[in-house]
Amino acid sequence: MKLPEEIAMLVSFVNMKLRDGYDSPESLCEDLSVSCEELKERLLAAGYVYREEQNAFRPL
Repeated sequence: MKLPEEIAMLVSFVNMKLRDGYDSPESLCEDLSVSCEELKERLLAAGYVYREEQNAFRPL
């Protein structure tokens, strides 16, 4: 699957998917057949990190 290019759309998309049906970024990435490492690096470069307690990517 092709993920959104624009960061705000990507964060929104990933967080919606995590909220609605995945318990971790790894399970989401596996299901979408995307590299979780690349996704996390891309979001980190934009100032977002995964917060396990919220199961979401949030600003640093």
